[in-house]
Amino acid sequence: MKKIFPFIMLLVFFSSTGLAQPVIEKKDPVGQWKFDAPYAPEGYTSGAIDFLSAEGKYTALISLTNMDYTLTGEKVKIQNDSIHFYIWIETDSVSVNLKMNDNSTMTGNAVFSEGVIPLTLIKEPVENQ
Repeated sequence: MKKIFPFIMLLVFFSSTGLAQPVIEKKDPVGQWKFDAPYAPEGYTSGAIDFLSAEGKYTALISLTNMDYTLTGEKVKIQNDSIHFYIWIETDSVSVNLKMNDNSTMTGNAVFSEGVIPLTLIKEPVENQ
């Protein structure tokens, strides 16, 4: 009996620590995100990115503040908490790389021919209708 008691205590200890694993929150990029890029060229420092999902594919639509048109992200790839896509601005290809910090913030950068621009994004709350 003396040999079984420590074994049972050890078993209880390991099973309780296994159950105490933190719950991993699934990060979902779908929705509208306001972005800020203070070091970008004038006219490209702020706007919104809408991430949409249909039939298992993601789409990124980018609208810049004070501009009437929308840019469409190409080759949108979302894997775990990373997002990657390309956009064309004028004649320059811009590679956008983002990391979801949680379900309300992202950070990343935009890489283009003249350098790297840091980005911060904050998810817009969904309005109740």
